[in-house]
Formats: sequence, structure tokens, C-alpha cells
Amino acid sequence: MDTSETGLEKIIVDWLRDHNGYEQETPHAYNKDFALVDKWVERFVTETQPEKVKQSMCFASPSERFKFFTRLANEITKRGVTDVLRKGYKFNGSTFNLYYPLPSELNPSAKVAYEHNIFGVIRQVMYSKVNTNEIDFVVFINGLPLATFELKNNFTGQTCENAIAQYRSDRDPKELLLQKKRCAVHFAVDDFQVWMCTTLAGKDSWFLPFNCGVNGGAGNPVIEGDTMTSYLWKDILTKPTLSNIIENFAQVISSEDKKTHKVKETVIWPRYHQLDAVRSLLNVTKMSPIGRRFLIQHSAGSGKSNSITWLAYQLVTLLQQNQEPFFDSIIVVTDRVNLDKQIRDNINAFQRLNNLVGWADKSGTLRELLTGGKKIIISTIFKFSFILDEIGSSLKDKRFAIIIDEAHSSQNGSLSANLATGISGNATPVVPLKTGSYTYEKDDYPSMVADNSDMTYGDSEDIEDKIHRIIKGRKMAKNANYYAFTATPKNKTLEMFGDKVERINEEPLYIPFHEYTMKQAIEEGFILDVLKNYTPYSSYYRVLKAVEDDPEYDKKKALGKIRCYYPKFRITRVIQTKILSQLDFLLY
Repeated sequence: MDTSETGLEKIIVDWLRDHNGYEQETPHAYNKDFALVDKWVERFVTETQPEKVKQSMCFASPSERFKFFTRLANEITKRGVTDVLRKGYKFNGSTFNLYYPLPSELNPSAKVAYEHNIFGVIRQVMYSKVNTNEIDFVVFINGLPLATFELKNNFTGQTCENAIAQYRSDRDPKELLLQKKRCAVHFAVDDFQVWMCTTLAGKDSWFLPFNCGVNGGAGNPVIEGDTMTSYLWKDILTKPTLSNIIENFAQVISSEDKKTHKVKETVIWPRYHQLDAVRSLLNVTKMSPIGRRFLIQHSAGSGKSNSITWLAYQLVTLLQQNQEPFFDSIIVVTDRVNLDKQIRDNINAFQRLNNLVGWADKSGTLRELLTGGKKIIISTIFKFSFILDEIGSSLKDKRFAIIIDEAHSSQNGSLSANLATGISGNATPVVPLKTGSYTYEKDDYPSMVADNSDMTYGDSEDIEDKIHRIIKGRKMAKNANYYAFTATPKNKTLEMFGDKVERINEEPLYIPFHEYTMKQAIEEGFILDVLKNYTPYSSYYRVLKAVEDDPEYDKKKALGKIRCYYPKFRITRVIQTKILSQLDFLLY
């Protein structure tokens, strides 16, 4: 067994070539002037679009060929490689396809076209004109570079951390191949872990884990007789999966800074748990009758807004066996304004969904979108609740996918109840009396009074208990699927959306459909472990002296000691009152 870095490289490349139909070229095939493999581009275009080649005369002379590739290289720099692959490239009046998408089962011509795609790989790519640096291998599609890979092997005493350091220190992001958007992703790989970066920026390059997770935590499970990271080349880099990512996940998001008005571009590639969750949800949805409920328990740091976006627009294209759309409308419900904006920005990156997405900024708008059959509708919980009685009476014959953000919070209550009862024709919305978290139109809730207090109800009953009571007497709508995303579900949320597991002589167990745990998020560095710096209440009264010695204490000195202990912690008047009340409670 070859335990060197080149040994791992050979295992991966040989698998791609021998088992997955990749073509392999020598490093000399890579064109440093254009940062692509021009012979693959020319072959693909010539074989698939001969009439366009003839009309545009793109390869009629060396000068025209040079113009063709110069403009193509500029387009990739400007738009990004995934956008050029998806939407093509215009030259001399002809728009060339540079990639053919995955075909449907009932489209034989599309299947033939897809087979013309050239999935290629080159080892030891000398990408620079100023030095002899080499990248271990690069994956290309029809000659356009999609992903670079730096490999390490634990048997040599190096890990993916060394590969990350190599990207940060020895790979100049100004090189054409490594510039932003020129490649969709850069992978640091060893035999234990995979990490990825979408934008190289020297020492500021930000690498994210691309691991399966193991036992609820970070890393990858041991695979008997195989490498722990073999899922990368045996699944992710297979033609169907890579095509799926290009067509439905990878994207460049543009957002404008409100203060500077500068447009910022972010290159997106799915993390493993995001890809796995969306693929799993789509597969089970296709195989199940309408009316299923799914609980997706993804911790903070999981990228829920992207996962929700990818799920929403892929549910739009999901087809039944009779090739009819699986759903009439996808409704994304959230009470977070910033998430609503993220979802809009993300979906806008996929221009083929233009005119399919509606933003329900007013109740009247939401009513029009629903009755008009808009494919993706984004709304807030209260605006949606206002017209659920209309949905239940007029749209019972339609099929909905309802994606719920943060199902454990307000959505777990009024949202779930209203969605379930409204679509089934039994709408009885739960109306909050007042809220200070959002500005609503007057027609949303006539009885609502806006002020600066927290959301309250007319009695002391807990919100979740009230909703549980409402749902308990009603059946969930049979013409809708529910996809509830949450980080920390309560037991009632698990029972409402989770999968039921029967146990002998015990109460049933309810589990999430898919998990990205808090443990994994902590171990991967996305959220802090609060228990690491946990200070019990009993520590406070020891700030000055123990109770047994003297139950009296100087409040000013106590607060001063606390400020010294937490120098960056700003003690406001409210916090000060709470601290002192805790001190009083513990001391007396």
C-alpha cells in the first residue's frame, strides 16, 4: 500500500477515471493563458454545436480562436465558472452551451446531450507563469476548471491542516486559476477529513468542514477496508452528484452594503450536511404520499437559510410519476426579516426561477400570490395566518410544501396550528395581542396593538401549550408536506414533526429526519461551547466573601470585582439589577 501523498492522489484520480468515466490529461494540456483546458473546450463545442461553430467562425483561424478563448476567460472571471457552465457564453452572435444538464428519464435527446459532457482531471497542474508551484489535481467540466485539490496523508505526518496552510501561504490568489469565482471550490483533503474554501484570500482564506460527521460530532466514520474520506470521490465527484451541485447548489450571491452601497459577491458551495439533507428530503418526498412531516434539526452555524433556499426551489421542479409537478406552491414561512432577505438573494442567483418567486410584503399581496399559483411564496407567520381561512376553503384541491423556519419558536405555535387547520379548512388563527418585534399592516390583525413590549397573550397559558391544545383537536392538512427547520426542538415539536419510533414496553420515541448537531457545530468551531466558561450562581457570592463569614456585602465592590472578572462585559442598569437580585437570593 502506497502511503505517500501521491499514493492518495493516485487512488482518487484512478477511481475517477476507471469507475466514473473521467478523462485524464497531462499537465501540459492546461493552458495558463486562459486558466482552462482549451482542447477540451474546443472538442465539446465542435462536437455538440457544429452549426454555431461554423456560423461564428470561432475556430476558423488562430486569431479568431484566440479571441474566443480570451473572451471566454474574461466571462469566467466576470460571472464565475458555475454561471458560465449553466448559462453558456456568447461569441460573434452565437450563444454556446458549455454544459448540458442532467436529463429527465423521459427525455432521450437530453440524455444523449448529457453524455457529451467531458468530466476531466489533471494531476500536478503547473498553474503559474512565475513559479513552478503545482496543485495536486484539478477537476474540469468541458475544459472549465471547477475544483482544485491539495492532498495530505497522515502516514507522512501531515494532515488537511497542512493542506489548508499550503493554500493560505503558497497559493497566490492573484493567479488566474485561483482568483475568486474562477473555480467553484478548493478542497484540502487527507485520509481522515475534508475541508473546503470557496474564495482564496491568502492568510484570510476561510475553510469550512466538508465532513459527514460521526457519533453526532465532527469528523468521518471509520470505513472498513477503505479511506474515511472516500465519499468525496465515490459520491461527491461522481457525474450525477457533481452535476446536481452545479445545477442546483453552487452559486454566486450578490449583496449591497447599505452604508457603502458596494456590492459584495459571495461564492457558495454546499457543506456536506446541507447537501445530504436536501438530497434526502427530496428522495423521501418523491417516494411518499402527500401529507408527510419532516423535522430538520440543524444547529446554529449550519447555514439553514441556504438549506431552506435549495430545498424550496428543488421542490418546485419535483415531479410525480405522471410528470405533473409534485407541489402547486412552495411556501417559506419565517419571522426573521434578515432570513427573508437571504432567501431572496439566494434564489435570485438562479435566474431560471425568475417570475416564480413572490414576496408577500402585504396580506393582499400574499392572497394574490396564493390564488395566482405563484410557485415559491415567502411570507411571515402573521401575514400568512391572516388569510388561512381563504386557503382552506378555496385551495383544498391543491398541493403545498410548507417550509417552516425555526419551528421551535413562534412557528411551532401559531404557525403550525394555523397552517394545519387553515389548509384543511378549519382555520382558527391564534392572534397575539401585541408585539414589538415586527411592524405589521393594520389588516393583518385588527386586534393587534404595537408597542415595545414582548409578545403576550390574553391569559397566562404558555404559547406552546396553547398551540398544542389547538392542534390536538385537529388533523394536520392532508394536502401539504411540512418541512420544519429548527436548532433546538422541544418535545412537542418533536412529536409534531418528528419521525415516530415505536419501542417495546416504552413510550414512542420521536426523532428528527435529519440532524446537524450542536456537538458537531461546537467541534467544528461554528458555535462556542457555553459550558467551557460556565460560572455557577454560587460563584457570585464568593466575589467578595463567603456567606458564612459575613452575609452583608458591599454592592459597589461586588460589581467592581465582577467587572474585573469580565473586563469586556458591559454591565447595564438592567443587568446590574439582575446580578444584585441573584446575589440577594443566594446570600439570603
